[in-house]
Amino acid sequence: MKGLEPTLVTRIEEWLNGNYDEATKTTIRQHIENEDADWLTDGFYKDLEFGTGGLRGIMGVGSNRVNKYTLGKATQGFSNYLLKKYADEAEIKVVIAHDCRNNSDVFAGYTADIFSANGIKVYYFESLRPTPELSFAIRELGCHGGVMLTASHNPKEYNGYKAYDKNGCQLVSPEDKAVMEEVQKVASIEEINFERNTDLVEIIGAEMDEKFYQALVDLSISKDVIERQQDLKIVFSPIHGTGGVSVPPVLERFGFKNVTLVEEQMTYDGNFPTVIYPNPEEQEALTLAIKKAKEIDADLVMATDPDADRVGIAVKNTAGEFVLMNGNQAASMLILYVLEAWEKAGKLTDKEYIVKTIVTTYMIDAIAENKGVDCYNVLTGFKYIGEMMTKFEGSRYFLAGGEESYGYLVGEHARDKDAVVACAMLAEMVAYHKDNGSSMYEALLDAYQKYGFYLERLVSLKKEGKKGAEEIQAMLKSLRETPPTTLGGSKVTMIKDYLSSESKNMLDGSVEAIDLPSSNVLQFFTENGSIISARPSGTEPKVKFYCSVNSALEDKANYEKINVILNNRLDAILKDLGV
Repeated sequence: MKGLEPTLVTRIEEWLNGNYDEATKTTIRQHIENEDADWLTDGFYKDLEFGTGGLRGIMGVGSNRVNKYTLGKATQGFSNYLLKKYADEAEIKVVIAHDCRNNSDVFAGYTADIFSANGIKVYYFESLRPTPELSFAIRELGCHGGVMLTASHNPKEYNGYKAYDKNGCQLVSPEDKAVMEEVQKVASIEEINFERNTDLVEIIGAEMDEKFYQALVDLSISKDVIERQQDLKIVFSPIHGTGGVSVPPVLERFGFKNVTLVEEQMTYDGNFPTVIYPNPEEQEALTLAIKKAKEIDADLVMATDPDADRVGIAVKNTAGEFVLMNGNQAASMLILYVLEAWEKAGKLTDKEYIVKTIVTTYMIDAIAENKGVDCYNVLTGFKYIGEMMTKFEGSRYFLAGGEESYGYLVGEHARDKDAVVACAMLAEMVAYHKDNGSSMYEALLDAYQKYGFYLERLVSLKKEGKKGAEEIQAMLKSLRETPPTTLGGSKVTMIKDYLSSESKNMLDGSVEAIDLPSSNVLQFFTENGSIISARPSGTEPKVKFYCSVNSALEDKANYEKINVILNNRLDAILKDLGV
């Protein structure tokens, strides 16, 4: 193992000499013989850690890969945490679900083995189910936690492990740190008990499905509209994932009778054979759905990611062409619809609220302010929206929330983003606008005219492996030590550093505390209202730059002109940032 750091060699030798299966050891030996230093380094230079989305990585051999042992260590540590925290309770219970990815069902089985071996009752979904149903089931069954085996929208080589608390929310501080500590205490695989206790594993399925579906149907606001627009032409694709299990039956229960499925993508396949990436943010992933929509002249196109917690949509513009709506636009319009529908029904009081993340469009803040509803901004990651919901549970009502990465939630049935309810409510919204002689696209232009034209752009720089991680940290360090004074020709007036929890006014030098958990995020606010955020991804080897600009749109006829101006402003900002 020439040229490898001593700590790396030690970790590799632990795997070669430990109680790991022979196939794993053979793979390691082959790469040593081939002097494949990059493979060995990337596979063993660190242990997988919980990020904003839990445990996620490339499947394969090594401490920095997703496999039986790394997931086993995580589950043993999670078990130890639950056993300590709920030591006084007669029975500790968890729910396990998985998506369509290669090995997700196998990994879910290992997870059930370990929980049950530690004396923890396991409710185990009979087959693949969406993430939001897991969140719902935890609450419905009164469980103490749960695990979803998925890597969301990542490429096919990835898999992962989302850990949930008793509220159906992904782990947040200090609980996530406490679980990490317990995981780190698992010194060897000898401490992991893989022997399933079959008496403690209970299979669940159809009965929980029906409860989940009904909870979503109860959220429908405009049932009379759906009755009139029941033949709304909808095209839906699960992109080979779990959305195929739940979205069609929920759309049917809402009352939509003209749903066309993209049959080529209705097969559950972890290789995602019809797309490059199973990511509804990417236009390519919706290619087949849009083709089908053109054939039937559809009103709405929707596609969900593999674990059905995110949805991408396409609608017709004023020229009758299908265009993708990004996450900021869809979140804004969905929340606006919910607020207006509640307002129209006379249901708004001072107890309702919405939540979004700090990198999601501030158009939502403008909408909420206009409607007199509180809008809370939280750190990136839907778990922080769930945390806010738990904080207000029983005293205030969560109407809706969203994040720019295509994740939305309406109602309190879950504590995670839910593409199933989002599909149903987006369809209801499109039906509402059609019933009023408009369209979702035209309604978006109306909203821009009323609340301001907000335009966002996300740039992600991919930095693979150990070297990439170091480059990301160096980039953020440079932005902190030598921050830009102007961006896009506009003076930087405020810098928020969520790592130091300080907000600095660049005009007078005053500093205020940020009342959010510490996080490696920087935000730059400019004189003309632009907001630029920089953060490393918690689930992928990327550093992300979120840029938001805005302008008044006094006349919809000026949309294209203002759109060009705002895009030029975004180009200038990114040039100043050097990305």
